[in-house]
Amino acid sequence: MANTPPNRYVDSDVFLGWLKKEPDKFEECRTVIKGAEGGRVKLVTSSITLVEVIKLGPGREIPESSQQMVVDFFKHEWIVVRQLDRRIAEQARLLIWKYGFAPKDSVHVATALIEGIDRMDTFDKELIKRSGEMGNPPLAIGRPNLPHVVSFDDALAEQSKP
Repeated sequence: MANTPPNRYVDSDVFLGWLKKEPDKFEECRTVIKGAEGGRVKLVTSSITLVEVIKLGPGREIPESSQQMVVDFFKHEWIVVRQLDRRIAEQARLLIWKYGFAPKDSVHVATALIEGIDRMDTFDKELIKRSGEMGNPPLAIGRPNLPHVVSFDDALAEQSKP
């Protein structure tokens, strides 16, 4: 039986940083996206991401002319989209009351918790402050980071470069 890669929750901010090639986020996003492309992790996100990624704030919009790029990106087999259902919504509501999270952020955290994921990637400083405070085992929340693993084939390719 093949090894199943671990799930990793990724919020909208990480996907937007990648899709827009935002200079302050792109390289950190690359580690996780490339890891997913290589089968090292599966990226899990809420269905709310499919909407939120279009506009997270002023100057951070993805224009309609990029619609097909966004649609195609979220069809990758290494991205798993979880529906916002009643159970997640009720958990999200509790997180708002307990931690003061913004509604959309609470949906992301609730989805990760209900899915039993132990790592969430985000650039949101308020969420990162709560790392290790929720879930069993505790949900680690941090900036995207997945160390590059050099395979034997990668090493051989590097050696053969002129």
